[in-house]
Amino acid sequence: MRLWLTPVIWVAFLCALAALLPAMAPLFSWVEGGTDNLIYTRNSFYTLLQSHIWLVLASATMGTLVAVSAGIFVTRPAGCDFMPLVSQMASIGQTVPPVAVLALAVPAMGFGEKPTLFALILYGLLPILRNTLAGLGGINPAVLDSAKGMGMSSVQVLFKVELPLAGRVILAGIRTSVTINIATAAIGSTIGARTLGDPVIAGLVNGNTAYVLQGAILIGLLALATDSLFEALERTWARAFSARAHKA
Repeated sequence: MRLWLTPVIWVAFLCALAALLPAMAPLFSWVEGGTDNLIYTRNSFYTLLQSHIWLVLASATMGTLVAVSAGIFVTRPAGCDFMPLVSQMASIGQTVPPVAVLALAVPAMGFGEKPTLFALILYGLLPILRNTLAGLGGINPAVLDSAKGMGMSSVQVLFKVELPLAGRVILAGIRTSVTINIATAAIGSTIGARTLGDPVIAGLVNGNTAYVLQGAILIGLLALATDSLFEALERTWARAFSARAHKA
């Protein structure tokens, strides 16, 4: 339970701050004095937080499915020849700036969440793919030979030995991808997606530093809470699954 105490604290703090920010106008008066517009009110912070989390969660889920599946495929004998191609394709999302991806996606997908989701998926593929390859490639061949010697099929070896042993490394890649995309998702507000980037963009457009701080603080806390959750999940996975795979 101690592993999950820190993530719970961060999540509770994030939720409490999202609820209390509208009442904290006096605290922002020192940042943006001489104006009555100290708190962003176009949408509630809870609504923006939920939409932001949904975008990141959806992109992480789809990106993980694609990247892990591709990693498994190219580490099999039938797909090893495609490893350079798959790695290069995944790198495209990291080499092209998210703003450029959004600009190219908007004419085809329109404004809003769809192009933002597309950009986040592309941007998050590479860390997950790299860690999937590193995790699966770092397994001791003797362990795999032992599993096959026990009569396990290739599918059983994959799900009962390889993925449990590589799981913590793969989770580390997902953790990096999600943390990056929490900040990147804010750019979606420039094309109509509802995210915590809304107050940041509004603050930049109107010259209101208080708005910028409100969005930035919530984005930062969300990143810290998510990173803490993944750290606890990685440690739990290592304790629960790696030991079982070694015994198998």
